[in-house]
Amino acid sequence: MSISVKRKTVLSPQELLKTLNLSGDEELDQQIQNWVLWDRNEATLNQVLEAVRDEDWEALRVRLCHRITYLATGLRGGMRAGFDSLNDVVIIEAAQGICAYLIDAYPSIQKRQTQGIVVGYDGRYNSKRFAQLIATVFLNNDFKVFLFTRMTPTPFIPFTIVTLNCLAGIVITASHNPKEDNGLKVYWSNGAQAMAPHDQRIRDYMMKNLEPKPSSWETSQLVDHQMVEDPYRQIYPLFYETLKKLLPPVYLETNECSQLRFVYTPLHGVGFPFMREAFYQARLKPVIPVLEQKDPDPEFPTLVNPNPEEGKDAFKLAIRKAEAEHCTLVLANDPDVDRLAIAELNPRGRWKIFNGNEIAALLGWWALENYKTRTPKPIVSNCVMISTLISSRILSAMARIEGFVFVEGWPSFPWMAHRALELQKSGRTVLFAFEDCFGYMFGMSLPDKDGIGAAMQLASMACYLRSTRNVTLIEKLREIYETYGYHSSTSSVFVADSPDDIVSIFDHLRNFKEGGGYPNCILEGEFEVVHIRDLTTGLDTSYSDEKARMPINPDAQLITFTFTNGYIVTLRSAANDLKIKLNAEICGLPEEREWEELHDKLTRMTNAVVEEFLAPEETGLVDASVIQPV
Repeated sequence: MSISVKRKTVLSPQELLKTLNLSGDEELDQQIQNWVLWDRNEATLNQVLEAVRDEDWEALRVRLCHRITYLATGLRGGMRAGFDSLNDVVIIEAAQGICAYLIDAYPSIQKRQTQGIVVGYDGRYNSKRFAQLIATVFLNNDFKVFLFTRMTPTPFIPFTIVTLNCLAGIVITASHNPKEDNGLKVYWSNGAQAMAPHDQRIRDYMMKNLEPKPSSWETSQLVDHQMVEDPYRQIYPLFYETLKKLLPPVYLETNECSQLRFVYTPLHGVGFPFMREAFYQARLKPVIPVLEQKDPDPEFPTLVNPNPEEGKDAFKLAIRKAEAEHCTLVLANDPDVDRLAIAELNPRGRWKIFNGNEIAALLGWWALENYKTRTPKPIVSNCVMISTLISSRILSAMARIEGFVFVEGWPSFPWMAHRALELQKSGRTVLFAFEDCFGYMFGMSLPDKDGIGAAMQLASMACYLRSTRNVTLIEKLREIYETYGYHSSTSSVFVADSPDDIVSIFDHLRNFKEGGGYPNCILEGEFEVVHIRDLTTGLDTSYSDEKARMPINPDAQLITFTFTNGYIVTLRSAANDLKIKLNAEICGLPEEREWEELHDKLTRMTNAVVEEFLAPEETGLVDASVIQPV
């Protein structure tokens, strides 16, 4: 008696297409055919095939007829099938585009084979797979590939580029996005993130290299290939050696003697072993980890969003651990370790979670102290600190008194990193740069934000203050405000129905008065506008020629209003976005000691700007955040 065995029939993509009933929409059907022909990942291919069989044309149109856009910040989006998302096909398309652009930028085969590129990844779903696909594309094009074969912090990528003189670097990460997301960031040969004109050119080259080559899927060739090297063992000790040079011996001695302890959470990211080593190198007491969040976990099971900007939600377990350990300081990194957040227990038994601007005030003060301590003949007038135009002006206030140079920049860390490199090349000493959303670059060890180096410095500062003066970080922040003036900030996000509505709101601001012109006051003239800067049109009334000195972006909306009493508010929106972001700050003078009054004025003026400039009831804007100090 014979037994017949039913075998699964494997169809070629071409044969598979013949079995499908398509939509009749020429554009959509072409994209369906492209996906079926190109995708070799069974899971994402089946997502598309099931949608075709269900005739879910609308979902397919969204996923296949729209394309995820490469920006200066790279790619970031949900992981699923479709050209609008992150998956094997889109990662290969991105890699092929970046690779083709680099081949044109560096036509020398010798350069590509010796300097090559570096590729790293974090602990998210598919991160390792995406990194291997990228490495494969570059290997197929005769690039030396320095591929980290274990999860690494994002700061390792720019550091490796600078250390090994690589042509570029790519890291697979979605930073602090929800678990469903992933992404990639591209770094240029100087170690800073690739920005204009590279971002537009990468976008153009991607569109010319969409179809995945068969060889781009062959990741097995990465094993034991002579052109593939894991730089981990070389980079790891050099990274900490470089960071340690920014800590003078006297601070290392203070750290060693200090009894101060720190609870640490990497928020289910890759940070713990790297932060543990950082504290060892700085001679600090070992970090006390939050066990539930210590190890990388792509599910982020204890958090809705693995984002240190979430404040109380992000710090909940860490504060509980700190109270159990009788510890007064908590440090947190985001999952790819390029941001840092902190909290401290005050004498009244309540926890203060510092906002990004407050941490910057502390690190900015410390950067100058650190420089003076480690430099035999410090020249403060040659030193530079940098922040974005939506971040606190506290560094500007420090610069006026201390004599260093303050540089204000676009709300973009890549912009600040490139500017820092230019200033360093011109002979300046760049001490510090920051953005309000917890990104800090301490010194020029690497031209990007770095949560490890920032944590080493902040913990050393805490030990120094406690050991030499018995002063907490909260108390030191008050001293900074007493010296340089009180600074309080707030931020909000408003959502519109369409990008056209956003443009209309900003156009109205530019034609606010009869006959044209921007608004010049709020609250019936109680507070007057002294300067207006519009980086969409190139206006800046603080200069005699009224021409902006900062870069102009006609595609984005960005207007800053400076008032006579030290209040500054910026309204901005990206191209084709549905959101208007508001960032406001009141900058007090050192002699203004009524801080509560200043804070109340910040809230009152911000509410007035919202009502009078944005007019949500008339424009239909929806407040997506409560106006409160950040």
